[in-house]
Amino acid sequence: MISFVGAGPGDPDLITVAGAKRLAGAEVVIWASSLVPKSLLGYCESNPVTFDSATMTLEDVVEVYTSNNGKAIVRLHSGDPSVYGAIQEQIDECMRLDLEFEVIPGVTSVAATAARIGRELTIPKVAQSVVFTRLASKTSASMPERETLSAYARIGGSIGIFLSAASPNLVQEALLCEGSAFDESTPAVIAIRTTWPDERIVTTTVGRLAADLVASRAKRTVLVLVGEALAGKAGRSHLYRPDFSHKFRKRSLSGTTTGRPSRATTAKL
Repeated sequence: MISFVGAGPGDPDLITVAGAKRLAGAEVVIWASSLVPKSLLGYCESNPVTFDSATMTLEDVVEVYTSNNGKAIVRLHSGDPSVYGAIQEQIDECMRLDLEFEVIPGVTSVAATAARIGRELTIPKVAQSVVFTRLASKTSASMPERETLSAYARIGGSIGIFLSAASPNLVQEALLCEGSAFDESTPAVIAIRTTWPDERIVTTTVGRLAADLVASRAKRTVLVLVGEALAGKAGRSHLYRPDFSHKFRKRSLSGTTTGRPSRATTAKL
């Protein structure tokens, strides 16, 4: 079995239980030393054979899969493998070669950064959408024509910008394009190696974004978050208002709940 495992953003504690179990039983591990902390290999219990994917091509990786068919193989990806993980081409090869596989999700750097700064990315009347995207630069040929950063800036919401720190001026220009929902005062966060021991988080604005990116001197493992939700100001949500009813709670005009106590509150001690 080949297990595509999301390692999480960096902190070994943020891998899922399922991911840690797959590593514990792994006989072969392929991991990216530049993106995944070596400490994650501490979950391995059987002294597996390891390969560093930083020096490997797709063909090299598939060769490891085929030559170790029948063994417990873990392909360890940073963050969540479904986001910029390049797993689909590997899955396609697994299907072509009839190799058994599974995908174990992981914590994204977006979720980890939001947790670090204590912010919710979806706030009623402020932002109800979260977009993961990147700037079209060196790999612009792979970017669908309509999925430009400026196109998403015109919509607004909360945006997580990956793989773009090497072009700070272009990022800022795209966010401040004509018709953008953002302006120079819109909150932004630069997150560098979130949850790693050398983590750096810079709170800034769209207007200062390029200058702060340059000042950080970071070009890899950098996430930029943008949106008004980062200001942290939220009105009362409907979900927990006394006058809002749903399947588990009846509407109350008095301000007190009419819902049933949870099992935890009725359990005998």
